[in-house]
Amino acid sequence: MLSTAKLISQLKTDYPQFSFKKSDIFLWSPTEKTICYSAKKSDDYIYIIHELSHAILGHVDYGHDIELIAMERQAWDKSTELAVKYDLTIDDSMIQSSIDTYRDWLHSRSTCPICEATGLQAKKYTYTCLVCGHTWRVNEAKSCALRRYKIQK
Repeated sequence: MLSTAKLISQLKTDYPQFSFKKSDIFLWSPTEKTICYSAKKSDDYIYIIHELSHAILGHVDYGHDIELIAMERQAWDKSTELAVKYDLTIDDSMIQSSIDTYRDWLHSRSTCPICEATGLQAKKYTYTCLVCGHTWRVNEAKSCALRRYKIQK
């Protein structure tokens, strides 16, 4: 298995259209065409490959939260493909665990703050309850605390 430094070196050669930058977080920045990565743990290569997959797939933005989950699934599928190319292993249970965090995120966002039924996303940051008709707004909250705000009717 390649060290993280050797992997980054190889990825820079194989994907010169992207930049790679050490960071405290793993992130694909489409505006900067940069993959930010941490190299603190031995399995960090998994997340480097995952963020590269978002870049290769051209993931930029999403309009509805469910689209983010689809993009994550696509990126993990691509990551599995790339792992073979670089003689790396990505455990399927780790992939499912990662996708589960997004499912939990979506469930939290879509839960009505009034009656706790599941709502439907009407706009990018707005949900409506299918049971009580309440409407609420959510923050972006992918890496920070979820906030739900009541919208007055």
